[in-house]
Amino acid sequence: MLVRTAGATILLGLLTTALGALVSGSAAAYGALAGTVLVVGVFGFGTFTVNAVAAVMPTASLLVAVMTYTLQVVVMALAFVILSGSGALDDTIDRAWLGGTVIAGTMVWLVAQIVQATSRRIPIYDVSLPDVDQTPAPRAEGAER
Repeated sequence: MLVRTAGATILLGLLTTALGALVSGSAAAYGALAGTVLVVGVFGFGTFTVNAVAAVMPTASLLVAVMTYTLQVVVMALAFVILSGSGALDDTIDRAWLGGTVIAGTMVWLVAQIVQATSRRIPIYDVSLPDVDQTPAPRAEGAER
């Protein structure tokens, strides 16, 4: 699931980078490339972490998912603060192409995960009965019901 979702987002990022280079030059291409790396890195880490915890301890997966989402928001904000403070935005990296690619990449990431999650056949619960001998136990003589 992670590889397909990341692949779709990377494909969008490559197309956006090429479009940015053709339309607005190298700053737009660097902005689109940086946005793609940011989306794939942050959401990829989050998806990997939640899937790893769900495989080991499914009861904790919701808690880890909420904590991971919070961490993703903080990391995204921190990345924009660092880029803005470094002076790279608008000189080397186009702010509009970076933001647009992050938004578009996030949408592609979410849609790809929703499509994959809804198309997988994962049962919610196990309906199989345990192997229990269905023959009644012998009753002692003289015992009444």
